Amino acid sequence: MNQSATAVRRGRKFDQVLEGARKVFMADGFEGASVDDIARAAEVSKATLYSYFPDKRLLFMEVARSECARHATRQLDIPEGSGPRQVLTQLARHILSVILSEVGQKIYRICVAETERFPDLGREFFASGPQVERDKLKDYLRAAVARGELEIEDFDMAAEQWMALLRADLFPRLIFNLRDGVEEAEINRVADATVDMFLARYGASSSG
Repeated sequence: MNQSATAVRRGRKFDQVLEGARKVFMADGFEGASVDDIARAAEVSKATLYSYFPDKRLLFMEVARSECARHATRQLDIPEGSGPRQVLTQLARHILSVILSEVGQKIYRICVAETERFPDLGREFFASGPQVERDKLKDYLRAAVARGELEIEDFDMAAEQWMALLRADLFPRLIFNLRDGVEEAEINRVADATVDMFLARYGASSSG
């Protein structure tokens, strides 16, 4: 469904509306967020809000997309000619910093909670963020295989295994409120373990 692509328009107060919505969604979730609260947080009238976003679902998806895009545009400082271990370690730490962040967790929880009632919400969120990350990873993996650095036949499966490894240990503990936060050393531990296991399966003898 491409309704969101055609229904959302941009204008002078677009970013203002988006930031107000972001604050309210992060504080109250999708169900608890009211249009009145969003309009107040954005300091606009309800008529102005509706002129940009005809319904709340479209507004939430734009918030989710903007967060995904913000993280996607962050440049990783990876020296040219780096081997798979260095590239994948940097990538793992970047992805973990996103999915373990407070905003990342809240958007994930909201999407999971609302997907049954609004199936398009889950599909659109996956396409705007997780699928983009997977596609970028597969592009790198294909290039690394072409250079003889990795040995992979099923790139889709490899990408899914990579994302599953990153969600080990810390992610479920945060999602289920078993802990409040994580330290950088813990993120590095999960990143290093992910890379170790991934390269143990897919690393070529010359990779490193």
